[in-house]
Amino acid sequence: MWAAGHDVVVGVDEVGRGAWAGPLTVGAAVVPKDRRVYKIRDSKALTEPEREALFDRIAGWCVTWAVGHVWPDECDALGMSEAQRLAARRAIEGLGVAPDQVLIDGNWDFVGGGRTRKIVKGDATCLSIAAASILAKVSRDRLMRAEAPSFPGYDFEANKGYPCPRHKLALAGYGPTSIHRRSWAFMDGLCWSGIRRVEPATAQGRLFD
Repeated sequence: MWAAGHDVVVGVDEVGRGAWAGPLTVGAAVVPKDRRVYKIRDSKALTEPEREALFDRIAGWCVTWAVGHVWPDECDALGMSEAQRLAARRAIEGLGVAPDQVLIDGNWDFVGGGRTRKIVKGDATCLSIAAASILAKVSRDRLMRAEAPSFPGYDFEANKGYPCPRHKLALAGYGPTSIHRRSWAFMDGLCWSGIRRVEPATAQGRLFD
């Protein structure tokens, strides 16, 4: 991209799409041409302590970076595809620069605008996407650890809102919290709580810009 004359190349990656609670988060990173940070990998290939240790180094190394969060009530209102587009828009707008090109992990263009390139397994092969992956993952994990004391028993400090046995047990015993995505199918098994599943946006036929 740089050789083709694109000066501002943004790597983008998302985390939290499969979680039952907490935000959907997209990271965006512009890396410098002349400096490198060693040991950057796809965030899923690193342990939590490794990601935390790299976070400040990557943040200081990037030309600019940002994360965009979409909160559970927004995920319920928009549906996950539109929520991911919104998170990406918030992240890219937070960079403070206009991208020439945007590199996206995976095979779905959730950025648009005719300036994107999709890279399957890009978080493992593209430096700017890997950096965005770590920045997004650590930022979201920190948010979920901060939320955990408000919701004892759900083990958010460990599972970060993803389904696991203790999380499922807490849902069965206590019902959903204010940071759960209440349009998701897990709500169908919690009828006793008196909290009904939110009708997904796709079923409502709602349209958003």
